[in-house]
Amino acid sequence: MRVPKLPVALRAYRYGLYLGEPAVAGLLAWRSRRGKEDPGRLPERRGLPGRARPVGHLVWMHGASIGEALSLVGLIEGMIARGCSVLVTTGTRSAADLLSKRLPAGAVHQYMPLDAPRWIERFLAHWRPDLAIVAESEIWPNTIISLHRRGIPLILVNGRMSERSFKAWTRSPDTARALLARIAVCLVQTREDGERFARLGAPRINVVGNLKYDSAVPPADSQQLAYLGDMIGDRPVWVAASTHPGEDEMIARVHAGLKERLPRLLTVIVPRHPRRGEEVARIAADAGLRVSRRAKGGRPLPSIDLYVADTLGELGLFYRLCPLVFLGGSLVPHGGQNPIEPVRLDSAILHGPHIHNFHEPYGALDQGDGARRVADEAELLTAVGALVADRHALAAMWAKGQAALLPFEGAVARTFAVLEPYVAQMKLTARERA
Repeated sequence: MRVPKLPVALRAYRYGLYLGEPAVAGLLAWRSRRGKEDPGRLPERRGLPGRARPVGHLVWMHGASIGEALSLVGLIEGMIARGCSVLVTTGTRSAADLLSKRLPAGAVHQYMPLDAPRWIERFLAHWRPDLAIVAESEIWPNTIISLHRRGIPLILVNGRMSERSFKAWTRSPDTARALLARIAVCLVQTREDGERFARLGAPRINVVGNLKYDSAVPPADSQQLAYLGDMIGDRPVWVAASTHPGEDEMIARVHAGLKERLPRLLTVIVPRHPRRGEEVARIAADAGLRVSRRAKGGRPLPSIDLYVADTLGELGLFYRLCPLVFLGGSLVPHGGQNPIEPVRLDSAILHGPHIHNFHEPYGALDQGDGARRVADEAELLTAVGALVADRHALAAMWAKGQAALLPFEGAVARTFAVLEPYVAQMKLTARERA
């Protein structure tokens, strides 16, 4: 199938980044000074490899941040089981830190190079992937163009296209069509996503569901689980997970409002970005609460009201410890956080009205009574007060939540049904070359 020629806007973008490469390098250095890049691995962001290429078939998978990267774990394991090595790239330090603990043998991690043509070409020349897989909505023009010119199939998995993103792309229809035509197939989460990709010009689309329904639950250190579980004992406890600025104040006031009625209540806050731990602790102290920070070695002692779990990669621990979870990013207009993992770890869910990032699972959970929507701080206080000490209500709620999500599982198997011919062709090509 013939693909459209690159429109003027894409050619200008491509050559602009040839000329602007020094400025992009300066941006990287600035980000490194601010702690947003790993200074020891900064060359990887310029396409310089941090290690040798594995021998044999290599599949490159990219997930920009934590959520996207973790959604790929089932595919990573499946590709390794099929005899392939896997290169996993991410764009954030937090995703890299988490993946260092979660990647199976046979997978290696590198940082994704920025979309400067020379850096992408350098990256591809070293790694020589046989197949490229990108999660969700990462559309980097120079990367797509370079893969297509090298004849490397690019597959978009777990694809999603919000109404906002769709409207933005419709303002550049020639650009959208030229890029999407160079993607071998778009495997999307919902029928609505598929319709938006099709209207933008994607020629090959399959609706396979959301890989996150099949993701492995986040791990927890068994010793810490037992230690903290003994320390918390039978205290009523809840966790506000992945909170964003503006929500921490609400959480602190909710605890303060319940303190007289529930004097033994323990509130755990896991900020979305652990570096905000000091700020969250100050907010809680200003609300008159006794605070302890995990990053500073603090513990949820009986005297503590609010425990700030400002560490990375321990959500699995606190989901297991807390039968009631409020998911952040939902009382402020961020779009919500993933509810699938806590439901699978036997937690009942509370959330605010801003949940467009995960509208499908939240819709199923709310309809099946496995989650409860709260409009504001006052409703959150009422819901926590009613549920936190009612173990029977919590158990019924999480059981209904698990039942509500069950019909959505199976996206990994449906994705591999589409990927298998590409894997077979990759191996056939390798045999012909030999």
